[in-house]
This record gives sequence, structure tokens and C-alpha cells, in this order.
Amino acid sequence: MNIIEATSKAQIEDAYAIRRDVFVNEQGVSLDEEMDEHDDSATHLVGYLEDEAVAASRLRFVDKYGKFERISVLSSKRGKSFGKQMIEAMETITRNRGYHYAKLNAQVQALGFYQSLGYEVVSDEFLDAGIPHVTMTKALA
Repeated sequence: MNIIEATSKAQIEDAYAIRRDVFVNEQGVSLDEEMDEHDDSATHLVGYLEDEAVAASRLRFVDKYGKFERISVLSSKRGKSFGKQMIEAMETITRNRGYHYAKLNAQVQALGFYQSLGYEVVSDEFLDAGIPHVTMTKALA
């Protein structure tokens, strides 16, 4: 998978389309909650297999953290380590911009995935868009 920072309108729309498919259509999150005020200022990443957009994520820098958000892989492409590749790409960008910590709000059902990548739970469980989440952090080497 080739992961890029989305810079063109078409690439950003590819990221949005994946998010709508995964979060709105598949998980039932409202479009108003999914597409928010941070989209205009965030860094968007898109993972392509040949010419097909198959994964997306959003990266913001908040306080001392790279904040990893909206990490999504099309359901037909899961189980191929694309989520892990998206996380690793965001970690690289975060380090390259001089940040040493990553933070994300993980859906509880994905907790094991993030723990396998070195993330640790730092919050109690909470609801985001009606879905149970926990906040996780990782020190980036």
C-alpha cells in the first residue's frame, strides 16, 4: 500500500469517502459527527492499492501530541496490515515534525490492535458517537 499525505482536492475526497463508508455507513455515526471543524486544518492520509483508495486517517497536532484520528480501512481490505501501516506512517510524520508522543481515542473493540502497536490506555471508557472508546498514548522513539 502506498500512503500519501492528501494535498489535492481529489485525494482529500478519497479520504472522506473511506471515512463515510466505514464510520457513517458501516458503524452508523452521523455525518455531522464524522465530518467536523478539524477537517479543514488537519493532515489527511490516504492509502492506495494501485489506484484504489483503501485506507484513510487524520492527523492533528495538539499540545505535545500527534493526535491520530479517523483511522479507517475499507471492510473488504481488512486483515492485510493496512491499519498498522497507517499508524506507522502517522508516527513517522509525527516524529519528523518534532513531536515525541502520539495520542488516539480507540474504539474499545480495537483495543488489542493498538496495544499490539505499543499504545497504552490512559483513560476510563467513554462514549464517542455512541461507540465505547478509551484514550491511548505512546512515546515515539
